[in-house]
Amino acid sequence: MATKQHTIWEKFLQPLFGLIIDREELKKLSDNIDWDTESDRMSSPEFVYPEYYLSQNFHGVEGGYLTSGAAVTYDPVTQYVLAPSESWNREAVIKAVKGNPRKIIDLGCGTGSTTIMLKQAFPNAEIVGLDLSPQMLVMAEYKAQQAGLNIQWLHRLAEATNFADGEFDLVTASLLFHETPTDIAQAILKEGYRLLSPGGQVIIFDGNQKVLRQTPWLTEIFEEPYINDYAAGSLDAWLGAAGFTKVLTEDVWWTNQLSTGVKSVSI
Repeated sequence: MATKQHTIWEKFLQPLFGLIIDREELKKLSDNIDWDTESDRMSSPEFVYPEYYLSQNFHGVEGGYLTSGAAVTYDPVTQYVLAPSESWNREAVIKAVKGNPRKIIDLGCGTGSTTIMLKQAFPNAEIVGLDLSPQMLVMAEYKAQQAGLNIQWLHRLAEATNFADGEFDLVTASLLFHETPTDIAQAILKEGYRLLSPGGQVIIFDGNQKVLRQTPWLTEIFEEPYINDYAAGSLDAWLGAAGFTKVLTEDVWWTNQLSTGVKSVSI
């Protein structure tokens, strides 16, 4: 796995977050979970990780998201990164939902923050959270259990979910595409289109591509290996190429954006 030495994250931000985050609380959380056993339970048998995921570090963490440390620290760090607040940003996804979806899939769900908010907003919906990291899924399940929520967590590729055509009313992805190569992001959108029933909706929350293009220093801070390619692209264009109509992207604060689209109803 590629490693960068003496980065901005390593030298400045990681120590700063170390001062802000309650280390004792993180230790208690980590000690409450048998990570080896639970990660093995979450892992799909004979799962083959794609090279784009294994070959890179994310956020300056050696081993990327395939570590318990990444799963435990992700939420405490993200709450400070998503200004003005994490819940305010993620709430934009909930507010963008049209109608009352009965079945929802959250692709690249990570520790399940958006997935859990979707379940709270639509308690009668069947909701699936899907991610490449069993460690992140362990944390997601733990959070859902603490909240008393029934959510299905799956260890699968977002670009090849193995669900049937038209099985979902809503497909979401939060903070996923800036962490994937652009060809994979576009493959995920095509998969999302396939998964949706006619009239179904896709909602993508991620970094603001316009802002990222104009602030290259941001792309260096958190050591995202694919973020420059993401910034140079256009989610609107990718959604259109995947087949979505009524495509719209709006700013969320100044660092993020929310993109939506609809799978047309065949006539």
